[in-house]
Amino acid sequence: MRYLRCACGALLAALSFIASNTARAQDAAPFFRDIETKYVFGFTEGSGIGLEGEREVSLESTANIGKRDGRYFAGESKLEYEFTPNQYVQFEFGPMLSAHKIKDVTGLDVRNQVAFSGAFGEVRYLLLDRGPSSPLGITLSAEPEWHRIDETGGAHVTNVGLEMKVNADLELVPQRLYLGSNLLYEPEATRDPVGVGAGWMQESTGGVSAALAYRVVPAVLIGAEAWYLRHYDGAWFNSFTGDALLVGPTLFVQLNPKTFISAAWNTQVWGREADNPGVAFNLAEYSRQRAKFKLAVEF
Repeated sequence: MRYLRCACGALLAALSFIASNTARAQDAAPFFRDIETKYVFGFTEGSGIGLEGEREVSLESTANIGKRDGRYFAGESKLEYEFTPNQYVQFEFGPMLSAHKIKDVTGLDVRNQVAFSGAFGEVRYLLLDRGPSSPLGITLSAEPEWHRIDETGGAHVTNVGLEMKVNADLELVPQRLYLGSNLLYEPEATRDPVGVGAGWMQESTGGVSAALAYRVVPAVLIGAEAWYLRHYDGAWFNSFTGDALLVGPTLFVQLNPKTFISAAWNTQVWGREADNPGVAFNLAEYSRQRAKFKLAVEF
């Protein structure tokens, strides 16, 4: 609870700072151009899908760090190609690489490896466009994934999943302050080729997020986000196994008109495991911390 109080205090301080600058932001808004909101919220995705005919290549890396004991690092990088054939639909696809460095973690084998881990694709549909007549934007997304390396433990498996999201954002102050939120449902199935019976194990994750991004200068947005995640055995939220709350800061920097970077860091401030109700945090399904970095070039 001490960590939760500290995190809430930091978030309240940030909100107070933003509120004190709202009036000045409204006066300065004409000097700021509109910005695509897809990547300004960290792990939370905004509703933007870019301009018609726009293409983008990017490198996106995520890392999960820390378990209850030992040393734990699990990273994944996506090499992405993205294109927007019209103003309502966007496609994205590419290969994935994974990296694991695990030692003395209960329930996990020792790993020190980098490997090709699979491939992904994503379709985004703009349901409601944010503009002068509406400050709210909503996009629906579906991302099928295939993994040959287990994301948590690094073992060789066959894994298929489908990450589905409702991505929404609201422009609170014109071109300066944005509120983002995601609703997540992700079923997946994993087959261990050397496991007993070699059957498929099904699981699912549900979650909701809230994020703020404030434009301090035309090319830089800073903010904070919070994610509440629930994990289940079974593809349809069949059997609850645990949940967690993660919070942290976010950063977006437009390096030039065609290049940007974004970054986020989340820390688990609360969690519970259904099988171990007395322990602090949920470190069976989630890590202590997670990070995300993205570098993208549009053309």
